[in-house]
Amino acid sequence: MSTPDSTHKKSPDLEVKDAQLIFNSVWDGLEAERGRENMRFPKEIILLGGAPGSGKGTNTAYICKVRDITAPPIVVSSLLDTPAMEALKAGGNMVGDREVVDILFRGMLDPIYREGVVLDGFPRTTVQVECIKMLYDKMVSLRRAYQDTPLKVHFKQPIYHIMVLFVDEAESIARQLKRGREVIAHNEEVKRTGTGELLEERPTDTNEDLARNRYRTFKEKTYDALVSLKQIFHYHFINAQLPLEEVQQKILKELEYQSSLELDPRTYDVLRNLPEAAQIVKHARRDLVYRIDRYRLEHPNLFDEVVTFIEEKIIPIVKPHAISGMAHINSEDDLLEDPLALAMLIDVFSERGFFASVDIHRVEVPDHFDVETGHISCREKRVFRIAIRFKGSEIRRG
Repeated sequence: MSTPDSTHKKSPDLEVKDAQLIFNSVWDGLEAERGRENMRFPKEIILLGGAPGSGKGTNTAYICKVRDITAPPIVVSSLLDTPAMEALKAGGNMVGDREVVDILFRGMLDPIYREGVVLDGFPRTTVQVECIKMLYDKMVSLRRAYQDTPLKVHFKQPIYHIMVLFVDEAESIARQLKRGREVIAHNEEVKRTGTGELLEERPTDTNEDLARNRYRTFKEKTYDALVSLKQIFHYHFINAQLPLEEVQQKILKELEYQSSLELDPRTYDVLRNLPEAAQIVKHARRDLVYRIDRYRLEHPNLFDEVVTFIEEKIIPIVKPHAISGMAHINSEDDLLEDPLALAMLIDVFSERGFFASVDIHRVEVPDHFDVETGHISCREKRVFRIAIRFKGSEIRRG
């Protein structure tokens, strides 16, 4: 009778059960230590993964800037180099998923991460993936528990982003080896001049086989772990083989503010019928042409009056302001009392490449004085203040 291989990979079901045990152990310990009301995790968590040489270190600061995260990233590999972890390893113990989850969760409870954090290098295993799912569920549960209490401000709707910076194997190896050559050259210069600090020389950055193995470890473990969260959280795949500027443009596009993802659902429900600026701008020219043609077909007389008014009353004032690109016109013309005429005026200027806005200034003008009572009655005088802006003339100044 054969005995089971002790190194045989666990089934997904067993890993999920392990994750549940690990998560519960870590969570219960933290809650007992700190109190439930102090389990305040970051509102926004960006799980950042990337192939070796994909530019995680280069782009982390930019990601934080885009999302307005002021706290430094939590680099999981650095957490494992702490004195506590070194002591654990020195005692002959392995740093397993439980230790990683515990030290990471403790780190995230630091108040500096309250608004957001980038987790560099987490999750890397199936157990860690399950733990991050359970953390999300716990955060949602806490939000519900405290939503009608003064503490609700500390338990906001959690936002999770999965971001993967990807390069292929050949590019990864080339970048790792290039970095190794640069580090060696830098260290030689530091030793020669005595100026500067020595950088870490990684074996994987100088040995092609080790660099290849590091890439394949990423593909087989970390990459799969991150992709498994694609159906649950906001997932962003970035082609990091492009030039840095293009990579960062893609990051910006992926992480730009999206109200439906970030606002409290009740707040978003109130706002959802208001159009976003991008929606209005997208077809602005097409809609403008449609409106102007309709003015001419459905209200020909009024449209002609507006065009004549612009030509005779406004353009003569605009022309002398060709250099500054801005003119202000005040008018009490009765034509402008018609809201449709105002809409036509603004649209006609837009079609001609100007930016027009109209403000109505109301002034109380004395109209009648009652000698017997001393009462003064007033009429309202309405002045239409029209602002016209356009690109001014580019003149040479000698």
